[in-house]
Amino acid sequence: MRARLFVSVCAGALFAIPAGAAAQARDDAAPQSDERDEGAAVSGDIIVTATRREERIRDVPISITAFTQEALTEKGIVGYEGIGRETPGVVLNRPTQNFNNFTARGIATNGYNANLQSSVAIYIDELPVSTIGNTTVVDPNLFDVERVEFLRGPQGTLFGSGSLSGAMRILTKSPDLNDFDASVLVDFGLTGSDSFRQRYNAMVNVPLVDDRLAIRAVGFYRDEDGYLDNVGTGVHNSNSLIDYGGRLVLKWQPTDRLSIKLLGSYEYSNPRDSSLTNPALGREKRVSDEPDRFTGKQMIANATVEYEFDFAKLTSSSTYSDFDQRFYVDLAGTFAPGSFPGAPIAFGLDADAYDKVFVQESRLASTLDGPFQFVVGGFYLHRRRDVDYFYRSSIPFLQARGLTGLPDKYFQKQFTHQISQELAGFGELTYRFSDRFWLTAGMRYGRISAQGFTEAGGYLASAFGFTYYDYALLGIPVNFNTFTPYAAVEGVKAKGSKPSWKASATFKPNDNLTTYATFATGFRAPIVNAFAGRPSLVDPNDIIIPFGASSDDLKSYEVGAKGSWLGGRVTINTAFYLIDWSNIQAQANRVSDSVQFATNIGAARSKGFEFEIGVIPATGWAVGVNGAYNDSKITRLSPEEAAISGAVLGHRLSAPRIQGAAYVAYSFDLASDVQATIAANAQHIGSFNSSFPNTPGRPNVPLVTFGKTDDYTNVNLSFGLKKGDLSAQLYVENLFDDHSITYIHPEAFLVSRFGTMRPRTVGIRVGYGI
Repeated sequence: MRARLFVSVCAGALFAIPAGAAAQARDDAAPQSDERDEGAAVSGDIIVTATRREERIRDVPISITAFTQEALTEKGIVGYEGIGRETPGVVLNRPTQNFNNFTARGIATNGYNANLQSSVAIYIDELPVSTIGNTTVVDPNLFDVERVEFLRGPQGTLFGSGSLSGAMRILTKSPDLNDFDASVLVDFGLTGSDSFRQRYNAMVNVPLVDDRLAIRAVGFYRDEDGYLDNVGTGVHNSNSLIDYGGRLVLKWQPTDRLSIKLLGSYEYSNPRDSSLTNPALGREKRVSDEPDRFTGKQMIANATVEYEFDFAKLTSSSTYSDFDQRFYVDLAGTFAPGSFPGAPIAFGLDADAYDKVFVQESRLASTLDGPFQFVVGGFYLHRRRDVDYFYRSSIPFLQARGLTGLPDKYFQKQFTHQISQELAGFGELTYRFSDRFWLTAGMRYGRISAQGFTEAGGYLASAFGFTYYDYALLGIPVNFNTFTPYAAVEGVKAKGSKPSWKASATFKPNDNLTTYATFATGFRAPIVNAFAGRPSLVDPNDIIIPFGASSDDLKSYEVGAKGSWLGGRVTINTAFYLIDWSNIQAQANRVSDSVQFATNIGAARSKGFEFEIGVIPATGWAVGVNGAYNDSKITRLSPEEAAISGAVLGHRLSAPRIQGAAYVAYSFDLASDVQATIAANAQHIGSFNSSFPNTPGRPNVPLVTFGKTDDYTNVNLSFGLKKGDLSAQLYVENLFDDHSITYIHPEAFLVSRFGTMRPRTVGIRVGYGI
């Protein structure tokens, strides 16, 4: 079987050139007719729906990076990690699989966001899937998507309260009503000497009734060996991954005006252990008494109806999601060796969560060519999240310490649930004074509520008035003979009602250049702390958990320009921004027992710029460079806020000051029907703070877990060939086997708290119909 190697940048750096530019370079290398539009493939002509209507990306007054399916495939992007590395001004904080938080434009107090709503909203089609920072979120498979859009800056008017600093949209492909189609992509990679990675993807599109009815099916399976050894469990390559699922989409278009799309998807992602390391144990080592597990199982059902009126398109989208997740983590790091006679002790949390979410959005977007254009709609979300908190010891530890009487390894069980709702109306109005100048104004107003409940049942084990912590830490054997049940408690309902605003002016001095100025606001929903009012069982003098955190407030000012010249061979996108962020929602951690809670603190300011430059200098060549500069720091802070959060006036927030990338690709004809491409790119991410520097509740006491990530540069190479529908790619990821620290977990309970890139990986991708 003949091997045909096709280029891939494969999980590379920030997408320094426009999506499709490498394909443009390949097209330039092949004979073309005189009528070919040489700018057709460049980013300025990608059609996006960031404003809820179809527009060219270079006409949208938003700083936006878009990835077509072709760009994703060329670069080997299969999930969030690739998107994070490809988007200027954005950092993905990724402790491990299914545990991702994006930071955009420096709007982050740490990389974890425990107990906080994410500052970047993530959508799969019409479903918001981003939640709070210490929640498992399935890392979705990105095979056979229409495109991925990453919008930087607050997007509250169209995408709600979670889009404080940006929004990422994963838009899946709809069935083709006329043509049968199929594609397959297989990826084999080897990390180190014995860590084998397998990825399988397939799609088939079948028209059932020409022009009226079609079905599209996608399936995927990933089996990836880990590359870390857990010295606590004794498992080699412990952080392996099994991930599988698929989606089925049916589209019915009974008339030219009406279309109905039904979508069902399922994904199960099961990492066998965390990817966080402990450098003190040696390279690629971690430790925990049991595997840390962050698994997710998500089912999505969606019905979307579109109707074309003479003046506008009506879209109604109804989505139901059922998401089960596992958050199992070893908390033994809470008690440092030597701090108590019996420390360290067996101590962990096994939390199972069950989300049931319903989302309804209806909107009307104008389609007329007149000076007025509008989008108006309504949004409703209802989420119930049940969380079972099981605090554990271990059977061997209990036996060794003479601790008896427990029915199993759990000394504390608590059952809770939370109900949150959002109801909002939104709209944007554009008036075009001419083809060169237009104004846009938008507003979203909604009511948000959240209420937590402790359910009857569960228990706290004790003996003679003392708990597991007391006997375990002091090394005293005992028989636990008292099991105090938890009574049902209804928490106070937190409510928020706040508008989001947007205003922009766009000016096109000529057909090749678009300039804009935008003002936008954003906020996050109020937070209810699950254990509000609870004292510490370890140290009664420690902080009493506060009620929660009210909504924060953000104001953003941005100016930008997007240009395309020489038939699309040169593109330049740039944006400058200033952001004022006040009443900041911040996460803190009680020292004595590692209970997390949310609170509010003063204010911060973030300012910076981003740029993307793409050049096709000659036939077959594609060159790109991009970069971002950010300066974000605390600007206002009271002594009380500093004490409870650990923040310091003037402290830089958790984002790199400088990041950037360079890319080069060369495509040529190896034979009359075989195209070859060689590509390389390099991504640089600057160092940034892991958290606030001081200890919550202990003013001016340095936080022992505070640190800074490393400056690092990631380099990738690829070589490939393509003939017709057949393709293959040889690639090297992390060419120099960089082992820099890319993430630091801010909480002490984890003994293994450091994230690194996957070590050097070589592989091949083989595709058909890609």
